[in-house]
Amino acid sequence: MRIGIVIALHGREGDAPTWRHVRDQVLVAEAVGFDLAVIEDALLGPADRRPTGYWESVSMAGALAAATSRIEIGHSVVNAPYRSAGLTAKAAETLDEISGGRFFLGIGLGNTLDYEHFGIPADRRYTRFAETIQIIHRLLRTGRADFDGTYQSVKDARMAPRGPRPGGPPIVIAAQGPKMLRLAARYADGWNWWGSGTPDLDRLAPIVAELDRACDEVGRDPSTLQRSLDVYSLDPIGRFAGSEDPIGGTPAEIAETLLRFGDLGFEEIRVNVFPVDSLDALPRAIEALGEVVELLHAAPDREPGVTAEPVAQGGRNG
Repeated sequence: MRIGIVIALHGREGDAPTWRHVRDQVLVAEAVGFDLAVIEDALLGPADRRPTGYWESVSMAGALAAATSRIEIGHSVVNAPYRSAGLTAKAAETLDEISGGRFFLGIGLGNTLDYEHFGIPADRRYTRFAETIQIIHRLLRTGRADFDGTYQSVKDARMAPRGPRPGGPPIVIAAQGPKMLRLAARYADGWNWWGSGTPDLDRLAPIVAELDRACDEVGRDPSTLQRSLDVYSLDPIGRFAGSEDPIGGTPAEIAETLLRFGDLGFEEIRVNVFPVDSLDALPRAIEALGEVVELLHAAPDREPGVTAEPVAQGGRNG
């Protein structure tokens, strides 16, 4: 099983991660053997006394691609309405060039928390995304596109120069609803969703089953669509300070818990780690997962199949 690390780009005024914090986390993840690092794409979060803000993620992805040499870099996920379809495709191709073929385009509807603040349209979200992904797919796969939609249009758009891979970087679509899952089945190389704390396979199983139906409807072998899951949260050093139920325990227990997602056909898990009490402590938490990474890489593939058995946990920490 492949394992990735989720890197946060947000914080409140005065305590947001700096470029150094973000870079150091990814460099440690690369050193201990993580397969990929994913970053979030947002502009502004809920405002209490101090607003939560985010670094712009395409710029950050380019910097991370240049700072690393092996680990894959991507988004979980690009918030599609922020950028035009053509610009998103050009950014993905450019990031693939900077990384030497290590970038993948994770993309989805995103959320609307900051749309009004930054002038982003929030209506007709599915239709807007359906037009966007068709343009991106054509540009990345064929190098050119003509498309006249209601919300997105391109005329004789061309991808030049091209990056290191014919057909461009992989496209990973985050989706849950039936219509979005059918877009993933038709246009994506991979599908992504998320879970929180202790694995709830019963909650995820119906989504996976619907994805399989979507593949059948568009004439695609479901096994050709890679499945990945973002897992929030994982506590490798017993310092969890939140209210959710984290995945914890010994490295073997953590690895076995993550491997259970393979029962639903997930081939890749991206983990969000704690502690959250100090940005400077995050590299140590990531480093503590080195043995987990080795165990997941060494584990044989699990036979996909829905299971309702409870997931063994190593006990709550913190």
